[in-house]
Amino acid sequence: MEPPLKRLTDAIAAVTRCMSAADLARHPAGKWSAAEVLEHLYRTYTSTAKVFTRCLQAGHPLVTPPTLKQRIAAAVTTGLGIMPGKREAPAYTRPQGMPVEKLLAEIEGQIAAMDAIISQCEDRYGKRVKLLDHQILGPLTGKQWRKFHWVHGCHHIRQIERLRVSKS
Repeated sequence: MEPPLKRLTDAIAAVTRCMSAADLARHPAGKWSAAEVLEHLYRTYTSTAKVFTRCLQAGHPLVTPPTLKQRIAAAVTTGLGIMPGKREAPAYTRPQGMPVEKLLAEIEGQIAAMDAIISQCEDRYGKRVKLLDHQILGPLTGKQWRKFHWVHGCHHIRQIERLRVSKS
């Protein structure tokens, strides 16, 4: 597994290590619980892997020309490591009540599967080639996709840490 995603799996394991099912389910009114945050992350990994699979099946990268706004957002996120602005999660990545045990047991495997399909696309099309469009950041290379998931994951790991600290 590439280093950013290995660090991500380690960070998720560390932040959830001592959390009980009750800890993972607890949340402030109107906010996601740690379990829901984990499910959101899980869904982003599975959806990214699905789209990279489509890229392989298509036989070419699935990209469009980036806008200036996308170039800036990609540079801030994948270059500087900053998650810009608060955004609502796309519907397909929102929690739907997946069992916590399943999330904890499978999230590392989903990250590994995502990394593997990104690597397959890099092997086929090149490591410096923009492979796939991100809906906000525009076209990204495999390395940029991994960095995006690291930055996005860190953003949510900090949320889980705050939930863990604020337990009653």
